[in-house]
Amino acid sequence: MKRNLFIVVLIAINIALDQISKVLVRANFEYGEIKPLIGDNFIMQYVENKGAFLGMGSDMPDYLKLIFLLILPVVVLGYVVYYIVKSKELDRLSLIAFCCIIGGGVANVFDRIIYGQVTDFFFIDLGGVFKTGIFNFADLSVTTGMIMLLFGSFFNKKEKSEKEVA
Repeated sequence: MKRNLFIVVLIAINIALDQISKVLVRANFEYGEIKPLIGDNFIMQYVENKGAFLGMGSDMPDYLKLIFLLILPVVVLGYVVYYIVKSKELDRLSLIAFCCIIGGGVANVFDRIIYGQVTDFFFIDLGGVFKTGIFNFADLSVTTGMIMLLFGSFFNKKEKSEKEVA
C-alpha cells in the first residue's frame, strides 16, 4: 500500500507541475510571446503544439492523430501503470523513472483531450552546442524518466557483470 501511494503521489506531482505551469503560461503570455529567463540561452515562448514531441506528426490526418497521439499513448501508459504496480522487483530509480514518464505522458494526453493540442513554452540554446525545440514540463518529465531508465539499466548491467566476474 505504501508503495502504491508513492506511485500515485509521484505521478500526481508530475501532472500538477505540468498543468499548473501551462495554466500560468496561457494566462500570462500572448501566443508566440517570448520572455528571456537567462539571456538568449533559456527562454520561454508560448506555443501550441498539435503534434507529438517537438511538433512531430502535427501534419498527420486527424484519424492518425487520434490513433498515434491519443489511443496508443493511453494504451501504453495504462500498461506501464499496470507493470509498475504489479512488478514488485523494480528498483527505486526505475520506479521513479516510470512515474515521471507516466505523469508527463498523462499530462500531455490530458491537454490533447481537453484542448486538442499541447501547450509548450521552454526553449534552450547553449550557443549551438545544445539546442532544443520548444517543450514543456511533461516533456521534461518523460525525458528525465527515460534518461533515468537508461542510466539505471547501464549501472545494473555493470553491477551484474562485476558480480559474475567475482
